[in-house]
Parts: sequence; structure tokens; C-alpha cells
Amino acid sequence: MEDYNIWIEKYRPKTFEDIIGQEAIVRKVKAFVETKKLPHMIFSGFPGTGKSSLALVTARILYGENWRDNFLELNTSDERGIDTVRGEVKNFARTKSVGNFPYRIIFLDESDALTKEAQHALRRTMENFSSSTRFIFSCNFSSKLIEPIQSRCVVFRFKPLSNDAIVKVIKKICEKEDLRINEKVLEIIIKVSDGDVRTATNILQSAAVLGKNITEESIFEATSYANPKEIMEILHSSVGGNFLKARELLLNLMMKQGIDGLEIVKQLQKEIMGLELKENKKLEMIEKCGEVEFRLVEGSDAFIQLQSLIAGFSKIRED
Repeated sequence: MEDYNIWIEKYRPKTFEDIIGQEAIVRKVKAFVETKKLPHMIFSGFPGTGKSSLALVTARILYGENWRDNFLELNTSDERGIDTVRGEVKNFARTKSVGNFPYRIIFLDESDALTKEAQHALRRTMENFSSSTRFIFSCNFSSKLIEPIQSRCVVFRFKPLSNDAIVKVIKKICEKEDLRINEKVLEIIIKVSDGDVRTATNILQSAAVLGKNITEESIFEATSYANPKEIMEILHSSVGGNFLKARELLLNLMMKQGIDGLEIVKQLQKEIMGLELKENKKLEMIEKCGEVEFRLVEGSDAFIQLQSLIAGFSKIRED
């Protein structure tokens, strides 16, 4: 039978042992589950580091086959207002758990998107139903949650996955899917994913559509990521004073390859440290990247801003 599953779900961890790269956190949460003394928790950290997976594993291990009846998952970036707290969250919190369990779990993903009004309403719900409900908050920045919520929770800070952890996941998937991959391609996936195992898995699945042999070309075709060699060529041309060549290479990335301007700025910023320039010159270039990135986020024209950036690079000379 043909398998049409999305790999990020197909290979999502099912047990505590399957979660890699967050050993200290997993060990503590596992102890909470084994004693059934689960506190309210905040899982804080970058995307793709295992926050949602750990929440799901916690529910599966704690409740067994009844986990779906005792676990409510909400993405609060979509449902971020007070009506969600007063409605769905409160209704779930006040109902009795299925099976012989003292409490149910409400998992609020991307909870730092909740409005302040909704967070204050949520604090009252946590107080009123503390005997029957446990909350797990997942967020990129725990500082965006109000202090009364933070003080009621145990905070776990998830770190970006190490290169070794990403490689371990990719090699496991390649073995299961009968894919062929070399060390050079692994390095590219590590660089593109930047510690995000979900991104790495999606890249691999996209590249695998083009064939069982995963190549550098198939990775770049599957992502909005420019070949680092092309990024370095833009930098060398612009810093070398050849603005027209740098501009031609830049426009090729944006118009012919369709790579997003914001992604190009991020890649330029990363590769600057590899240039043979004095440190103060590199600092100037990184500062310019920050200015352009801010303008792009605010809605400025990407073509104009990127050309402005490399024009600024072209003015930089060694003293």
C-alpha cells in the first residue's frame, strides 16, 4: 500500500527515548509522568526543537489509549483572543477526565501570540481548575507570557538541535526510506535547517521526490535556499568593487531562482564571517544587513533594498 504520510508526522517521536537533543528536559518531564505529579509547564525555544513532540509524548504515555480524550491542543496564533479562553479552554478544563486520572492536559501551542487580555483570563482559569487541569504552554519567547502565568509554571528552555542530532534524525529517515545521501549533502541540510529538525525533515522529503539519490542540486531545488557558493560570489564581487556583477548575481537569485529577499539577507549575514576582511569591516556589513532586514520586515521593496545592501558593501574597502 502506498504511503502518503507527511514525514514530520510519520517520524514524530512516539516515546521519550525517541526525542533527541533535549535529554535533560526529557528526563525531568519523564519523571513527572512516572509519578503522575505533572505541574503546569512552559516549553520555550526555537521552532523544530521538540516542544510539541514532547507534549504529545507526555499525553500518550500518561493516558495511554485514552490520550486524545484527555488532551486538548490549540494553536493560539490562530485562536489568540479571549473568546477562545472563555469558550473552548474553559469548557475542556471543567469536564472530568476519561479513565482513572486526576487531571486533563491543555496544550497551547504558540502561546506567546495570545493577547494580554486572553492571558489574564487564562490565569484565572488556571487558578479555578488547578485540581482537574494541567496546562502546557509552547512558545518561542517565554518573556511574552505575563508574569502571573510564568510564575505558575515550570519553565523548560529548549535549545536548537546540535548538528549530530540533526544527522541522527536524517540518517534514520534515509535508512527507513531507502535514500542515498553523502556527507556533503548532510552538511547542506544542517546549514539550511539551522537546528530545526522539522525543517530538515521537510527538506529531505521534498528532495526525495526527485529520486532516491539525494544530491546538492535536489536540496537547493527543494528549498528557498541559495547555494552558499553563489552567496559568497555576491559578497566577493561587491566587496571587490564590482557592483554590476554582484547586482547581476543577486537579481539572478531573486528573479530566476525565486529566492526570497529576506532569506538572501540572512544568508549574506551568515557568510560575511567567512570573508578575509578586518573585523571592523565585517561589523559594518552585518550592521547593514540588520538595517535592510528590518526594512524588509516592515514591507519595503526587496529588489531596491537588496541592491542598496550590496551597494553599501561595494563602498567597503580595506584601510
